[in-house]
Amino acid sequence: MVPHLATAFDGPLLEFEKKILEATPSIERWFRLEWQEHTPPFYCSVDMRNSGFKLAPVDTNLFPGGFNNLSSEVLPLAVQASMAAIEKYCPDARNLLLIPEESPCNITYWQNIARQMQIYRQTGLNVRLGSLDENVKTATTIALPDGSDLVVEPLQRSANGRRLGLKNFDPCTILLNNDLSQSIPSILEEIHEQTLLPPLHAGWAMRRKTNHFDCYDDVVKKFSKMVEIDPWMLNPFHAKCSDVNFDEGTGLDALMATVDTILAKIRKKYKEYGIKEKPFVIVKADAGTCGMGIMTVRDSREVRDLNAKQKNKMTVVKDGRAVRDFIVQEGVYTFEQIGESVAEPVVYMIDRYVVGGFYRVHQDRGVDENLNAPGMEFVPLAFAQQHAVPDMRAKPGTAAPNRFYMYGVVARLALLAASLELEKTDPHPEIY
Repeated sequence: MVPHLATAFDGPLLEFEKKILEATPSIERWFRLEWQEHTPPFYCSVDMRNSGFKLAPVDTNLFPGGFNNLSSEVLPLAVQASMAAIEKYCPDARNLLLIPEESPCNITYWQNIARQMQIYRQTGLNVRLGSLDENVKTATTIALPDGSDLVVEPLQRSANGRRLGLKNFDPCTILLNNDLSQSIPSILEEIHEQTLLPPLHAGWAMRRKTNHFDCYDDVVKKFSKMVEIDPWMLNPFHAKCSDVNFDEGTGLDALMATVDTILAKIRKKYKEYGIKEKPFVIVKADAGTCGMGIMTVRDSREVRDLNAKQKNKMTVVKDGRAVRDFIVQEGVYTFEQIGESVAEPVVYMIDRYVVGGFYRVHQDRGVDENLNAPGMEFVPLAFAQQHAVPDMRAKPGTAAPNRFYMYGVVARLALLAASLELEKTDPHPEIY
């Protein structure tokens, strides 16, 4: 399934595709050398938008929760990539402790956990689930729609306090699928004898989107110079705005000024490329959103004109956490459609490998709106055979493998940025 590109502004993107394909050997060598210097996160998903004149990531998730949306054809890729990842951290690994979100109501999330367990077991690991939820006192069974079930167990620290596991289960590796939105639980701290993936500072209690996109700026500059393209075609403008309180009306002047600055930058680029669309920005919480704390802004005055419901939406996000720091990000139109519904690609990676992806589709949202909202649907990407082997003879814009290859390149740029981000924000960096 490949969405059609519903835009007339595909000239720049077609030129970009041509340059990317021609530079494929250089690109792959460049990535290979970068991964000798940096360690990729264990896993990662990247939300992208394709406007026909720009292909850019808009969000990078280090705790991906949609493995159930991947096509079954990509599972062998995922297994191989997981093997490569595990070997890096614990070559003789036998037991893996997987820690999911605390008591999510959404059954599809548990289907994601089941799919992950299937992948990791195929790498030769015994996988069990441990819960951070203090209400889980005994082994708890969760029934899945396909008739199978999952068992979630309470976490236990070892007698010496140095290890984390379950009753009669001592893992050498602990994998978090919990984004730690609120805080870092004390039971996860001071674990020195086991490998914890991703590291604690990857959770939203400490992580900030602006740090990520600052690193992405650096990555894209290097990449664009090599490929000889305008970095803007891969990179949304962004800026941070702190100490904003929509309820009290404080910090709004600074936010409006930031919005105006980003809009002015976009207008300048649109004029350069003859783009007639109306520029817009996305204002969203600087720490994880799950589709919450996010709004589309076309005029800075809209920031002041929110009603009570809209203010509340921008003030409180996941787990009731108050938001005061925001990222103002260039809005990227998504001109990809499946049927009549707007679509955006989401690419999944394990270690440094693209393992699959899907389109997030929403029939009730527009080309300039956030699609991560109730009512969204998922259509698997045919990545299995297509993403790694572009069709060099096809005309730009006509071949699905080439579009998928471009998705994979941009996703890996975001993955590399995430790697740099984790290095720079590590509270306990290794000293050489």
